[in-house]
Amino acid sequence: MNSKEYFSVDFKNDKLIFLDQTKLPLQENYIETDDYRRIAEAIEKLEVRGAPLIGIIAAYGIALSVKDIPETEVEEQFKKAYQRIFKTRPTAVNLFFALNEMQKVFDKSNNNRKNIYNLLLEKAKEIHREDIEKCAAIGKNGLAIFKKKSSILTHCNTGKLATGGDGTAFSVIKTGFLSGLVEHVYADETRPLLQGLRLTSFELERSGIPFSIQTDSMAASLMQQNKIDFVITGADRIALNGDSANKIGTYNLAVLCAHHDIPFYIAAPTTTIDRKMVSGKDIEIEYRGKDEILNFNGIQVAPENYSTYSPAFDVTPSHLITGIITEEKVFSFPYNFIQ
Repeated sequence: MNSKEYFSVDFKNDKLIFLDQTKLPLQENYIETDDYRRIAEAIEKLEVRGAPLIGIIAAYGIALSVKDIPETEVEEQFKKAYQRIFKTRPTAVNLFFALNEMQKVFDKSNNNRKNIYNLLLEKAKEIHREDIEKCAAIGKNGLAIFKKKSSILTHCNTGKLATGGDGTAFSVIKTGFLSGLVEHVYADETRPLLQGLRLTSFELERSGIPFSIQTDSMAASLMQQNKIDFVITGADRIALNGDSANKIGTYNLAVLCAHHDIPFYIAAPTTTIDRKMVSGKDIEIEYRGKDEILNFNGIQVAPENYSTYSPAFDVTPSHLITGIITEEKVFSFPYNFIQ
């Protein structure tokens, strides 16, 4: 695909189309399916990732699960699909938000099961549309954090590849760049799966934003040299007190920012706030397999018998977060999301 245009997810002709992110940036391979089991697999394999995007694709998967299913079998099929997608990944709350929204539609359709596919599909499309709108609003609200033309450090991937729109933290960066407020972006490579190197660099290049890639361990050096004006990342789940789970390595950055007196921001839609969780201590952290550490791009680089420690996320305490940028506004510490 030579065009600068790309998309993370689309729905056409009763099929879901998504970009296989495991092949980026060297290949742009789009997968087309109407099988919820394939969609669940895509979430598990990280072919599709990013908290908001996981929620969107999960919603489409639930809708597709009842397409062309006899009315007498719809309830059983819905439950089967729900349970399969529910168990894909535990940390990103947007997945469970989307599943809950689809469950509400299904529960209200007792007298209209003949039309259940269309009802669920409309809800999935609504979740998708709303995320596009939230991304735009996050970008706009994020302009308030710029004090001057800035050099920014970011971690993991938070753009179109992680959402239905232009992204969360990436939307702030892109909106700032288009407003003449971004000098340069430093992107952590984001070990062990290199989402920064493979995905954020892809999106920065396509957007024409000046950037450099560095290993995660180089962030402190950049801060020591006064090359970073602020750090901004996304989040996969935010507790009521503002504690935020994001890609492993995010907590490191927040600690470094506190030491160097650099603002540290998180950008996320309000759907990422888990109103059932009081603090980050309640957040379940996903652990990944050892292959992701012992192998590099499919090549084994260490003996298989080595023990590994591989959490996919860490939790940043709220007192280290300068602000949380949402589609509603920029919240400041101390955070209290009880409404």
